[in-house]
Amino acid sequence: MSIESKHRFQAISLGFLAGYVNTLGFVALFGLLTALITGNFVLIGASLVSESNSAVLMKFLAFPAFILGIAAIRILTIWLDNKQQQNLQIQLTVLLQLVLLVAFMVVGLVASPIGKEPTTLAMICGMLGAAAMGAHSAYTRLLLPHLAPTSMMTGNVTQIVLDLIELMSGKGDAATKSRVFKSFWPIAAFAIGALVAGFCYMQAGFWALLVPIGILLWLLRKEHYCDLEAEQS
Repeated sequence: MSIESKHRFQAISLGFLAGYVNTLGFVALFGLLTALITGNFVLIGASLVSESNSAVLMKFLAFPAFILGIAAIRILTIWLDNKQQQNLQIQLTVLLQLVLLVAFMVVGLVASPIGKEPTTLAMICGMLGAAAMGAHSAYTRLLLPHLAPTSMMTGNVTQIVLDLIELMSGKGDAATKSRVFKSFWPIAAFAIGALVAGFCYMQAGFWALLVPIGILLWLLRKEHYCDLEAEQS
């Protein structure tokens, strides 16, 4: 696989994963946004003036959980730097995300069926989902800087529109075209993941998280083979 194809595969896989997990959390857990974490503050504000604010605490708790997910990835990469094991950073950070997503699924299954009020288990489930996506966000920013953000689409949409205007006005160049494609793949994948997730949850409940778990397992396998090829070359 060429470097360009690998980067495109990463962008599509991780963008789909982020859109999928974010929508599943929203549908399953009282409108919780696990990937677009600051959006929860808008939902909190809306809940406080509506008839029901039962899920406000869950949305508050998601923020520190998201931060802990980010911190865990950074601490792990620093530890591997100190151990001179930088070659393991991608594999172990993907593995950490995988553990958090599996925990998200398992606790969600135990907490099911989710009623009209969030239980303690449902809140823990939401925090695990937020921590998983915090880890995802930190992983892509720290270790995949060649990709456009895979979970924060507002910046990607802004960039792609600016670049398209540049190209239409004749001021764009090859780098501008490259940025358009770089932003396009995660946007498209995020949108597809978001569209698919709600239907999958309605059919399979929290078992639907096997889809993003499978994506991470596949990425982990690809990284392992890439490392083996690098060692042999």
